Amino acid sequence: MRVRSTTVRAVNGLTARWAAGTDGGTVFSAVGVWPLLALLADGSAGAARSELEEAVGVPAGRAAPAARELLTGLGSVRGLESALGLWTKRTLELRERWEAGLPADAHGVLTGDAEADGAALDAWAAKRTGGLIERMPVRTTRDTEMVLASALALRTRWLKPFDEGWLTPESGPWERRELAGLWRRSALLDRIGVADTPDGHVTELKVLGDTAVDVHLLLGEEGMTPGQVLGAGIGVLARRHPVTPGSRLPYGEAGPGVEVVRERTTRPEPPALDVTLPPYAVTSEHDLLDRPELFGLTTAVRRVPGHFPGVSSYPLHVESARQAALARFGARGFEAAAVTAMGAAGAGMPELRWLHTTVQAVFDRPFGFLAVHRHTRLVLAAGWVTDPEPFREDEDEDEDQY
Repeated sequence: MRVRSTTVRAVNGLTARWAAGTDGGTVFSAVGVWPLLALLADGSAGAARSELEEAVGVPAGRAAPAARELLTGLGSVRGLESALGLWTKRTLELRERWEAGLPADAHGVLTGDAEADGAALDAWAAKRTGGLIERMPVRTTRDTEMVLASALALRTRWLKPFDEGWLTPESGPWERRELAGLWRRSALLDRIGVADTPDGHVTELKVLGDTAVDVHLLLGEEGMTPGQVLGAGIGVLARRHPVTPGSRLPYGEAGPGVEVVRERTTRPEPPALDVTLPPYAVTSEHDLLDRPELFGLTTAVRRVPGHFPGVSSYPLHVESARQAALARFGARGFEAAAVTAMGAAGAGMPELRWLHTTVQAVFDRPFGFLAVHRHTRLVLAAGWVTDPEPFREDEDEDEDQY
């Protein structure tokens, strides 16, 4: 994927600001929102333009080309499907320049029949996400003149799968809960590291996928907020925080959830990284107008003309803006999707001669995650896990389960 570093910084910056207001289990995708805001910024004017420009983090005059570049780049990532859709009433005339910046097959029609339009939009969302998101997060009304939407669906398989079992935390919010557990041993100690951030230490575990998309799991010190932990993860991506890799961690408690131990063994063995964590599935719906200042929509929602003269001569305002998102992390891989829409309008006692070092990491309390494109460091999805999967002893295993 070829995307300018300025765009990556802008999208990840929106991710960090969105994460700062996170409270409780959630999943969201700033990369699903950003192109829509950028396209609106390109056609906006006045205060709405200034606010959208600040939200997208690039000059409004360069926002549409950056959005198109990002969408093209996302389409080149293996295992990632992305799409942009625009629906308008037949009577709404768009500015040729603005419409020309959209994909050729993106433009559909709103009939004014809420039920029929809703069914068509839902079908688009389901098709573009492979059924992961079944409904468009916004509903049309008689007054809806335009709907602008994006869809993302990501699937990746781990380069090395986890073994499945169970996990029973001995303390914390999940104490004594019988949870499904995942375990993996690796000789690659530097897949884990401990970051030193202004808000506290954060343990980062990288789980590599086969599509150049990795998931970074983030466990902060007790008392750190979700926003602080996720923000620390984005800071690590931007190389703003020093990170001590697993191979250089000190013995004993080395970071949140991490302990480095030495044991005597009967034969020489290389150092190992042991990881234990629960699988999880998180779904969320977000009303972006609950935080209009974050997305540059404070002025754009007002029912007055003049917000988007570059989109259409017809006066438009943003009547709705929502995102539906999900993420699943399992033994064999990870999948995530988001649809964002804006409506305008061991035996015996052998001789122990060798010392073996093991870095043990256990994620047994709420933690964060970032789905990251490996080469550009673009965050595709982010979230916070508060309710992991319970252990079901009698449940049949699904070989294709993520």
